[in-house]
Amino acid sequence: MEIALTDEVWFWKGPSPWHFLTIGAAESAAVRTMVHTVTYGWGMVPCEVTIGETTFTTSLWPKDETYIVPLKKAIRDREDIEVGDVITAIIRIG
Repeated sequence: MEIALTDEVWFWKGPSPWHFLTIGAAESAAVRTMVHTVTYGWGMVPCEVTIGETTFTTSLWPKDETYIVPLKKAIRDREDIEVGDVITAIIRIG
């Protein structure tokens, strides 16, 4: 499955701060149909993400009936991404 996602980068300042993109409801529903065949536990879904010239592996995190894509600092630095930027990511699952 491949998802082309354009979303605004947001920041969660909890005990372990992270930056994220949110996958839409329809695409998240499609991910849920395959979660039992690809997850490694806790609902996390391993995937490959491409943003700009950078491709990396990560896992989608379940959140409020959708999934979110974590963006590590190294990725944000490499692609010059900041909170509030609207970016496009290609997500490949399975």
